[in-house]
Amino acid sequence: MSSIIDITCDGHVHSRLCKHATGEMEDYVVAAMNKKLRRIIFLEHFETGISYFERTWLSADDFSYYHNEAARLRAKYQDEIEVKAGVEVGLNPERIDETREFLKQYQWHRVALSFHYLKTTEDHVNMVSRRQSNLDLMAQIGIRKVVTAYFSGLLGAMDCLPVDVLCHLDAVLRHYPGITFSAEDRMLITSILQKMADKNIALEINTSGYVHRDEPYPEKVIVKEALEKGVRLVAGADAHHPEQVGRYFNRLPGFVSELV
Repeated sequence: MSSIIDITCDGHVHSRLCKHATGEMEDYVVAAMNKKLRRIIFLEHFETGISYFERTWLSADDFSYYHNEAARLRAKYQDEIEVKAGVEVGLNPERIDETREFLKQYQWHRVALSFHYLKTTEDHVNMVSRRQSNLDLMAQIGIRKVVTAYFSGLLGAMDCLPVDVLCHLDAVLRHYPGITFSAEDRMLITSILQKMADKNIALEINTSGYVHRDEPYPEKVIVKEALEKGVRLVAGADAHHPEQVGRYFNRLPGFVSELV
C-alpha cells in the first residue's frame, strides 16, 4: 500500500438507491470483501432545489433506509470489513442553509462535496453530463461562464459546508468537446487546493477515469499541485455496479509515486 493513498478503502460507492446504479448495498460490501478491501464508504447523492428531468439522488425516505441498512451491514460484517455511510453533497448555492440542516440529521462517516447542476433561466443543466442536451445548453450559456461558475462554486462552498472530501474537481471539463483549462481556471484551482490544505479537506482520486482516459480524475497536474500543498488523497472508484468496487486501485500507487 502506498503511504500517500490508502488503496484498501473504497471511499466512493453508490447503490441502486441513487437511481442510476444497480445492486443492493450488501452486494457492494460482498464485492469489497472479495477485493480484500478493509473499508467501504457508501457515498449516496444528496441534492436539493434542483429542477431537472430525472432524479439521480435520494429522497428523505431513501436516506432513512440507507442509514438503517448501513448499520445492519456494519454489524453483520464487523469482523470482516468496515462499512461506513457517507454522503455526496451536490452543491446548490441557493440552498446552503437547507443543505446544512439536512447534514445535521445524521451522523456521517464522510461528507463529500460535488457540483453537478447549474441554475439556468428556467431549470438546471447537468455540468458533468455527456448527454448532448446538456452540452448544447452549456454552449448556449457560454462554456467559459459555466466553468467559472463551477470552480467558483466549489471554492465558496468549502467555507459554508462541513465537508471532508472534494469529489470530481475537474469534472466540468470531462465531456465538453475541445475545452481546456484557462489561466483563470488555473488560478481558481490553485485557490481551491490551498483552501483544501488549510481546512484539511481531502482530494478524491477517482478511478472511474481509467475507463475513459487511462488515468484517474483529476488530471495529473492538479494532483501534483495538491501534493505540493499537502492536500490528503483518498481513493474512490465511484462504483455504480458491485463489480466496480475498488476498480483499478492497483494502479494508484504507481500513479501518485510519479508525482512526488
